[in-house]
Amino acid sequence: MYTLIGSPKSRAFRVMWMLEELGLPYEHVPTPPRDPSLAAINPSGKVPILKDGNDYIIDSVAICQYLADKHGRLTFPAGTIKRAQQDSFTQFAVDDVEGPLWTAAKHTFVLPPELRVEDVKKACRYDFGRAMSSLSARLADKSYVMGEDFTVPDFILGHNGGWAMSMDWPIPEGNVGTYIARVRARPAFKAAMALREKA
Repeated sequence: MYTLIGSPKSRAFRVMWMLEELGLPYEHVPTPPRDPSLAAINPSGKVPILKDGNDYIIDSVAICQYLADKHGRLTFPAGTIKRAQQDSFTQFAVDDVEGPLWTAAKHTFVLPPELRVEDVKKACRYDFGRAMSSLSARLADKSYVMGEDFTVPDFILGHNGGWAMSMDWPIPEGNVGTYIARVRARPAFKAAMALREKA
């Protein structure tokens, strides 16, 4: 059985969603970021952390891709063109979509008040809008970013869509809005959200 460490209101939610999507048993330990108990596993104090046997994996993207590869689902095989295209979407989701969200969050509540720069958030929102335009063009009329196959980058983009909405950053209407709604309507997403609400 896996052990997922991390508050479900953090990026640990992605891993919880992945585990629900795979139908795997797991124990959840809702430890908040930078809890002193995390230092021995991850010196940065960041979550999530996945325990598999005696080993630990850190970083939500690495964990999700590991689980998909290990169980042979929700991913294309390594060394294929399809996997390279999937990984490209994963990098886009982290760099272009999540990057502005995280930077804005840091300048809202993460950094010490004396280091926060209000105007940074305007630039972040602008960058997020550009990323949404790129996503619209790359998505076109596909159900998911890789076509009909739901894969790792869809978890990240679905999670980021909720993050943006919580910050009152609009998700564009049209194919992007429909896509985010479709991803977040999956039964495993709803199951993970129900667990998040209970935590």
